[in-house]
Amino acid sequence: MLIKQNIPLSELTTIKIGGIASVVITVTNINEMLGALEQVKASGLPYRVLGWGSNVIGHDEGFKGVIIVNKISDFEVLKEIEQGARIRAGAGESLDTVVARTVEMGLSGIEALSSIPGTIGAAPVQNAGAYGQEIGDHLETVEAIDTTTMETVLLSKEDCRFAYRDSVFKHNDRRYVITAVTLVLPRTSPQPPFYASLATYLDEHGITHYTPQVIRDAVIQIRKEKLPSPLLLPNAGSFFKNPIIEKGESDFLHINSPDAPAHVMADGRVKIPAGWLLEHAGLKGYSHKSLQTYEKNALVTINSGKATYQELDEFRTAIQVAVKNMYGIELEQEPEEL
Repeated sequence: MLIKQNIPLSELTTIKIGGIASVVITVTNINEMLGALEQVKASGLPYRVLGWGSNVIGHDEGFKGVIIVNKISDFEVLKEIEQGARIRAGAGESLDTVVARTVEMGLSGIEALSSIPGTIGAAPVQNAGAYGQEIGDHLETVEAIDTTTMETVLLSKEDCRFAYRDSVFKHNDRRYVITAVTLVLPRTSPQPPFYASLATYLDEHGITHYTPQVIRDAVIQIRKEKLPSPLLLPNAGSFFKNPIIEKGESDFLHINSPDAPAHVMADGRVKIPAGWLLEHAGLKGYSHKSLQTYEKNALVTINSGKATYQELDEFRTAIQVAVKNMYGIELEQEPEEL
């Protein structure tokens, strides 16, 4: 366990915004996590648990409490048969590393999550997904600490209550701290139909033989072209969620914008790509002080200098108002806030 004081939130988040965190505790195993949580509870200070901070935004006033950085690492093949395998990974493991290792084993199910910055333990919190796959699709259990009892618990997929960019972990006052994730992945070849942009890439490159590695390689290339690395350009990934609207709203949208892409969900509601809304509202490349939408993908917000949270608030509001005025759709921010 490593304890530091007065650390800038900009050093703990990939978008590099925020003031000072009073205390930062880095843990590398479950016993250290339990110890850190017990110390925090005894102190009465507020706290948050972070992985890479790749989907988090800090405030200018900082965090007057404790940030616990989860670096619990582990990768274990619990069971492997011809049809597939059960994989257990520590919450602090890189999500992309877990994807890479499962793909090397010939396993399918999470290859489309390649190159997403962050940890495997953070993925269930917002049911991380990309190109038609979500972590919840093949998750079997989540090991966590129940902070109300300080006991370790095992949560099933059903317990996690996965939805679009949502789960039980975002609610109940963050009752659960994830320590490990178990996945059940099949050893099968990915099959079409694929997510639209992935299908386009495969067609353009004449790829007709699909394996987990082929799909992983394709996704990595697509992301390189459309999504900047936070190591090079500070960002928090997709800044807005794809709005989900009622069918009547979708019908109205398509009267004026018949080319607007839409995905009909199981419950009859319709998901509209937020990136399309921003681009067609003329917001690709929009800038405000040190912030701008990425020139290759309007959905990504870039911190091109030393942006403050106040500037981000102004930037976000301007975009939301523009989209609301043009399409009547309200955009919701995807990254969480400290």
